[in-house]
This record gives sequence, structure tokens and C-alpha cells, in this order.
Amino acid sequence: MTRSLKVADREKTAERLLNSSADKFYDPEVDIDWAAPLAEGKYYIPEHRSSLYGTEVWQRLSEEQRIELTKHEVASVASVGLWFEVLLMQMLIKTVYRTDPTTRHAQYALTEVADECRHSTMFARMVERIGCPAYGPPRGVYHLAKLLPTIGYGPAMYGSILVAEEILDRMQREAMADDTVQPLVRMVNRIHVLEEARHVRFAREEVVRGMENMGKAELAYQHWLIATVSMFVVRSIINPRVYAAVGLDPKSTRQVALNNPHFQDTLHWSGERIMGFLNEVGLVGKPWMSLWRKSFLVR
Repeated sequence: MTRSLKVADREKTAERLLNSSADKFYDPEVDIDWAAPLAEGKYYIPEHRSSLYGTEVWQRLSEEQRIELTKHEVASVASVGLWFEVLLMQMLIKTVYRTDPTTRHAQYALTEVADECRHSTMFARMVERIGCPAYGPPRGVYHLAKLLPTIGYGPAMYGSILVAEEILDRMQREAMADDTVQPLVRMVNRIHVLEEARHVRFAREEVVRGMENMGKAELAYQHWLIATVSMFVVRSIINPRVYAAVGLDPKSTRQVALNNPHFQDTLHWSGERIMGFLNEVGLVGKPWMSLWRKSFLVR
């Protein structure tokens, strides 16, 4: 692990994050106008971030179909984000269960759970408001992920959280500044980005601490865990069922998307920042590089 990655005292960090949480937080029920009409002719994600952008299938879609597809894609991303936040809350609660509740560390973990409850409700409200199903991940991944709160711990647990959060963060930062995107989606993105910055700081420091003095056997497990979770999370972001909304076959169109260089570039771009960090701390390693490549986070 690179020694340039220094962290503050755990309690001091938690104290600062608790103060920040008390100073600035949002209530989506109050801060978002859920009754406002949706804007005509606006995309729901930047056009060039659609999973089919640049393909022959995309060229055959009308403008209305393209907008409709991005609406269902943002619903998929939001509902997959909600699914992973529920898993995250379970893992954080498990950590609190083993921690002295009078510590600032435990209290901030509980504060983050409260944040994630609001975010999950916000994502659910957005999916409902735009009139899409809560797609979530494919069924097999959904059931397999039930194991994660049991087998997930240590730096790979926090690292997996970072992969999910920071990929979503980069996509949302771009979308919230793009005036071709629906105002409702941009506001949801803005709230999530501003509050997730605290969660990222908390998780990054826990990863660095967890990597200190780790033995080879444990490191091998941590390498496997984060590579596996990251691969499933990234490949689940767009549920294949979204393609049926514009009259496309889900199974064959999913392959078009996964083989699409533009979509692969989007996934790689979204993970650049977190992958640099994970490489630096030593959480990315053999023999699991094939899983990282399948996620498109590594070339």
C-alpha cells in the first residue's frame, strides 16, 4: 500500500463527518417538487451515456424511443442503486452491532444509514414519478446478493461500497450539469452527490485502515470479494428488461449493449477515479483480473 495514503484518527474523522451531516442535509420529501410536470423532449440521462448509443440499434430508434429508453435506463440505475444501498445498510448495521455505540465511529455509521434511507426513498419516488418499473438487478444477482451482508467485511466491503457509490456519483455529476436532462432527475442527482461525498470519505479511510498489516491469505479473500461484487454490480446497472420498453428483445439487445464500445467506455470512465484508489491501496490483484475486465472497469 502506498504510504502517501494517510488517514486521520478514526474518531476525529467521524466527528467531522457528524458535524457536516448536521450542518447540511436534504429531505427529498420537502426539497423536491414531486408534483412538477416532467419536461417534454428531455432525456433522462445524457444521450451519449445510453447503453445503446452509437450502435446500429440506436440509429434505428426514433427520437421519442431514444428518450423513452433513457427513461427506463435511469429507472434501472436508480433501482439498482437502491438495491445496493439496502445491502450497504445491512453491512453497516452489522458493523455497528459489533462496535461501542458511544464512539463517534458507530454514531456516524448510523447517520450514514439514515442518509441512505432517505436516498433509497428518493430513488423509489423518482422511479414511481417517471412511471417506470423498479427494475433492480437481474433475478439471479438479486438472490445471490443476499449472501453479501454475511460474507462481506473488511476493506473489500468498504471498497465494494465505493465502487457502487463512485460509479453512480460520476454519472450523476455529469447528468446534473446537463440541461438536456430532465430537471427532476438533475435534482435527485444533485442531492445524492452532495450527501455521498461524506460517505466516500468515511469508506475510503476504512479501506486504508483495513489494508494495514494484512496477511496473504486474507488479502486473497479480499481481492476475490471486491472483484466479484464489482463485476456483478457494474453488469447489473442496466437491467435487460429496459429494452422491451422500446420494443427490443431484452436478451439479444443486452449483448449489443455489452459489446458496444461506447457503453464500455462509459463504464470505464465512470470507474476511473475509484479504480485508481483501489489500485493504490492494493485491493486489485491477481488472479481475479478477468472479473475486473468483465466489469469494464479495467481494460
